Amino acid sequence: MFLGVSIIADRFMASIEVITSQEKEVTITKPNGETSVTTVRVWNETVSNLTLMALGSSAPEILLSVIEVCGHNFDAGELGPGTIVGSAAFNMFVIIGVCVLVIPKGESRKIKHLRVFFITAFWSIFAYIWLYLILAVISPGVVEVWEALVTLLYFPVCVILAWIADRRLLFYKYMHKRYRADKRHGIVVEMEGDLAPKGIDVIMDGKFSDGSPCPGNSSSTTVSVQAGAEVDQNKDEAVRILKDLKEKHPDKDLDQLIEMANYSALVQQKKSRAFYRIQATRLMIGAGNVLRKHAAERARRRAEGGSGSEDDMATCSHISFECAQYQCTENCGTLSLGVICQGGTGQDTFYVDYRTENGSANAGADYEFSEGTLVFKPGETRKEIKVGILDDDVFEEDEHFFVRLQNLRLEEGASAAGTGTPPKGRLIEPLVATVTILDDDHAGIFTFGQRVLRVSESSGMLVLTVVRNSGSRGMVAVPYHTEDGTARSGIDYEETKGELEFPNEQTSQTLQVRIINMGEYEKQENFFIVLEEPKWLKRGISGRFVYVFEFHAKHFPEEEEARRISEMGKPILGEHSRLEVIIEESCEFKSTVDKLLRDTNLAVVIGTHSWREQFIEAVTVSAGDGDEEGQEQRMPNCFDYFMHILSVFWKILFACVPPTEYCNGWACFVVSILVIGFLTAVIGDLASHFGCTVGLRDTVTAVVFVALGTSIPDTFASKVAATQDQYADASVGNVTGSNAVNVFLGIGVAWSVAAVYWKVKGQVFRVDPGSLAFSVTLFTIFAFISMGVLMLRRRPSVGGELGGPRITKVLTALFFFGLWFLYILFSSLEAYCHIQGF
Repeated sequence: MFLGVSIIADRFMASIEVITSQEKEVTITKPNGETSVTTVRVWNETVSNLTLMALGSSAPEILLSVIEVCGHNFDAGELGPGTIVGSAAFNMFVIIGVCVLVIPKGESRKIKHLRVFFITAFWSIFAYIWLYLILAVISPGVVEVWEALVTLLYFPVCVILAWIADRRLLFYKYMHKRYRADKRHGIVVEMEGDLAPKGIDVIMDGKFSDGSPCPGNSSSTTVSVQAGAEVDQNKDEAVRILKDLKEKHPDKDLDQLIEMANYSALVQQKKSRAFYRIQATRLMIGAGNVLRKHAAERARRRAEGGSGSEDDMATCSHISFECAQYQCTENCGTLSLGVICQGGTGQDTFYVDYRTENGSANAGADYEFSEGTLVFKPGETRKEIKVGILDDDVFEEDEHFFVRLQNLRLEEGASAAGTGTPPKGRLIEPLVATVTILDDDHAGIFTFGQRVLRVSESSGMLVLTVVRNSGSRGMVAVPYHTEDGTARSGIDYEETKGELEFPNEQTSQTLQVRIINMGEYEKQENFFIVLEEPKWLKRGISGRFVYVFEFHAKHFPEEEEARRISEMGKPILGEHSRLEVIIEESCEFKSTVDKLLRDTNLAVVIGTHSWREQFIEAVTVSAGDGDEEGQEQRMPNCFDYFMHILSVFWKILFACVPPTEYCNGWACFVVSILVIGFLTAVIGDLASHFGCTVGLRDTVTAVVFVALGTSIPDTFASKVAATQDQYADASVGNVTGSNAVNVFLGIGVAWSVAAVYWKVKGQVFRVDPGSLAFSVTLFTIFAFISMGVLMLRRRPSVGGELGGPRITKVLTALFFFGLWFLYILFSSLEAYCHIQGF
């Protein structure tokens, strides 16, 4: 039965993960006033952990308490409250002890969000103090309506206070917190519990709070907490993973890197309480490692997708120009344009017509009109079109004309184009070539092709072309240099300066600027490349005219006209002599990161999309190895098969639960909680019968056996969280949250219903404090001791709440196990009146 509850709780937690992963679009205002739209989770993490996540984790205990009261004519029972207190003791002592012990050698884990932990730890202990007060102090033996309702209302109060602490609202915003700032990209928030150097609380503006400079940080950077910091955390992690993989595997292509990054991101990203619970349950029942199964499924889909239909070039020939742009000087005489035929069976003869068309250049004045037919016989792959270019001695702008391919056919002289069905050949782009005739009577106008150029920061070496228009006569040198904008040389790009040499009749030259890849998700910085005044190194005819005229004082009208024409031939700068280069995040990189974030959504990984998928998973045995370091899946072992056979009935039965994709997870949520309620009712009856059979009181049965059975999945979940997570929040912090929720919901709801019921009937709801009050008191004392031990372990000599030096962690674990043993021992002795209770 406990195994069945664990499996249906797996489905329940999956629905909660899907529900709490819903996103919405928000507008974030940056410090400079700019706004950007991004997607964020609808549910706050702290709120979801203390509400739906806690409900999912503690549903059996909570429902057992409620069902017991409602099923026993609204009289108080011992099984439900005893299970809640016993489960709290198991969580606090055994689970935390296991988490301390399983941390790998030489490592430690520290709680990051101390504010939230202190809130939940306070409420987890206060809940049991309050339970003792209403049982033995305020109204001994009687639970009044207001006491039960206050117990229930403590739950939203706990959630609100934890949310305030998480959001740093009210008085929390006045509390100190350490930050570390880099030189230009905002802040990195340090753990709130980190021990700063003595006398130092805050690192801001590149200095400690006492005014001394930070070591290794010579710049003064104003630190501000950005509203979008939480939104960017996952993006930054994805960026870091991709960078690391590129450095480790430079030979891998992008698709391979994405697959590797996908798995690494899934393993390393912060996971919810629901995920760890689901992972632990599926490893336990032979359903396999969630992340490895996801990675294997992606690899399988990718392999299937890669075996699709090939391009039709296997049967269809593609005919086009070799390139879309051609250039020539007006004194070249003849220009050849290449036409190519690619693909096909190589057994057909193709006929294709060509024809020149005027642009700014005119046939007969600038070039010779040409038309004709190219014939590609079987096996021929290239033909040439020759066009005559006409020269003159008149200075003029560069001009262009077009050459077009048309009327592809299989038969010579056919009036209509056609290559059969299916087509044996087709014209593809470029089917129109543009020919630019460059004037050679001028030294040239030197310019960039545009005023603004946007480049990706992953461009590496940026190659820029400086074009020489309206002439190409003489050897000309064009100096150039870079200038900073918001981008800084040495940080975003490498400073460059030099001189471009254009030999006679050369129409273009390139310069290079190296862009430094910072690997930023969002970026927009600019710098400038400036062309300086060009100068003649070796002059052509026009230049010699100018040189001669400079030595004649007396100029005749004919000579003045010649001089004016020659002056027009001097090299000059064009319209775009100052190029603005805007460095942006790599579109490919950004889209890769976005795709990685979508693919590593844990709700997609653990959710289901159809009943068919659920039934296939139910009957499939997978390896249950919990090691996350490699992606290779091993074969299931004997234990995996044994657990699968043991649980296959429950797997198939609960495969009937609606998939998590339906109604955004709510359909699965409702059905699962109803099933959990039914199973816990059966467990309650079985536990009572078991106690009667072996001669145990309900109190002992609840504290020892029922609490143990309902907490085993949480134990495995916390163990997985402790070893895989970077911090201790998921393993330790969630224990305290569960303990508080158990009392406020499990006892609050049950006792509120019963108190109101008896109040309506004019009576009071009686609860014998006896064993329950004793167990609560004992647990509270031990809980204070355990919290003190955890805080002592934060000292630098240990390193954190979990792990640390071998001897220390073993002693700590044994101490926690001893507390649980003492709790069980004293509670049992009191139940059988060997110890005086209340």
